[in-house]
Amino acid sequence: MKKRIVIFASGSGTNTQNLIQYFQHSEIAEVVLVLSNKKDAKVLKRANDLNVSVLYFDKAMLFSSENILKQLITLKTDYIILAGFLLKFPEHILKEFPKRVINLHPALLPKYGGKGMYGQHVHEAVVANKETETGISIHYVNEHYDEGAIIFQKSVKLSEKDTPESVAKKVHELEYEWFPKVIEKIISK
Repeated sequence: MKKRIVIFASGSGTNTQNLIQYFQHSEIAEVVLVLSNKKDAKVLKRANDLNVSVLYFDKAMLFSSENILKQLITLKTDYIILAGFLLKFPEHILKEFPKRVINLHPALLPKYGGKGMYGQHVHEAVVANKETETGISIHYVNEHYDEGAIIFQKSVKLSEKDTPESVAKKVHELEYEWFPKVIEKIISK
């Protein structure tokens, strides 16, 4: 039986789209739902266009009620993937899905992790600090931002000429290549 993946995302959804397409014809897993805390997030349209159910929720639904948790259980969710999800993930859901909530971070943790370190903010900090490399980290989610056990990291070299935009492009290429493969490997165990 295929593993059931639910994705939480807050933004444009390019990594979500990549994951949905990667698993569309898979015998191992399928994306069954995409949730977002932003009504106008492009990720909801991307998922809809790929025939994946979507759900918008507000903070209260996520943190103060059992609604989202009940839906995850009803869906028989096997894995929860955070793909550009900007809220701290609730502990009551983490307890129900131990070692089954996975996040993608656009830097080599523990560098450039924590509250406020996401997307372009990370790339700007990397360039400002004249780093010679950056990359991606795929990690289990715990009760602290970006502190869960690291599953996988991949780096890319940087030059003095790199801008936050060129760093973002390099990091996105790593994300698109490695995020689906690493998730597939975890799920296949």
